[in-house]
Amino acid sequence: MPDHSMKVGKVAAGAAAAVGAVLGAGFLFSALTRRRSERVAPPTGRFVTVDGARLHVVEAGSGPPILIIHGLGGQLRHFSYALLARLADTHRVILVDRPGAGHSPRIAGYGIAQHAALVARLIEEMGIDRPIVVGHSFGGAVALALALDHLRLVRRLVLIAPLTQPDMVVHQPFKAFLAARPWVREAACTTVAVPLGAAIRHRAHRATFWPEPIAPDFDVAGGGALVLRPATLAAGFEEISTAAIQLASMAPRYPQIDMAVSILFGRGDQVLDPAIHGARTAEAIPGARLEMIEGGHMLPVTQPDVVARFILSED
Repeated sequence: MPDHSMKVGKVAAGAAAAVGAVLGAGFLFSALTRRRSERVAPPTGRFVTVDGARLHVVEAGSGPPILIIHGLGGQLRHFSYALLARLADTHRVILVDRPGAGHSPRIAGYGIAQHAALVARLIEEMGIDRPIVVGHSFGGAVALALALDHLRLVRRLVLIAPLTQPDMVVHQPFKAFLAARPWVREAACTTVAVPLGAAIRHRAHRATFWPEPIAPDFDVAGGGALVLRPATLAAGFEEISTAAIQLASMAPRYPQIDMAVSILFGRGDQVLDPAIHGARTAEAIPGARLEMIEGGHMLPVTQPDVVARFILSED
């Protein structure tokens, strides 16, 4: 019996040591990946502090303002230089990294409503006079919350492949992270989530861009490398874990939106169903306009001229 107990103890100790080694290697890999990604895609704008939040902001052009909000795990580089240049010919364009994304430090506990409230304060702090608010993907949900809760600050909405309804699909392996307890998820983001994300990055990008090809310079010019950081992944998991509940309370209020709303979707979008997040929402918002084009989810990257024309089409 003692010999058996000793063998079990040795096996357990060996397993613990192996797990520790894996987690340690994951932690080191995550730290090195974060440093590399921030080196290849550094900040390109300035920092504005709003209610204690340090936000990375890029501005260009002059004229009527356009405020752009990026999606889940994204950052302001998702709106390409070509798109920014096209809009800045006639407008003042403001792009912001939401907390936890790009180069804006994470703030724990932030979901759709909290991001919208912070954007509202940014509009006030920077003296942006009733901008056109453009939201891509998860940024579309933030833009809708802004219109619902801070109506006086917004001129009109332009939603590009937006998340608008509580019906959403999260695929494995990230579905398992969402099911975990928050403290487990936080620990995983500093150890195993970054190596796992790196292993499936190409497949994830292909699904996000499909049916269009992945932009060849997406990691650097598009800032794609910045998603593989512990804080960015943790922020994304936290945002999506509360999104369905918040959208379930937002969607019944869409008929109350009293401003022009335009929605652009790619027919081949593999991330969000255009029928659910596009057509259903357009039907709920009085006077909303829905346009469907050939393309996928990453329209600001793949079709900047089309997106620019769509944003400006009612000006």
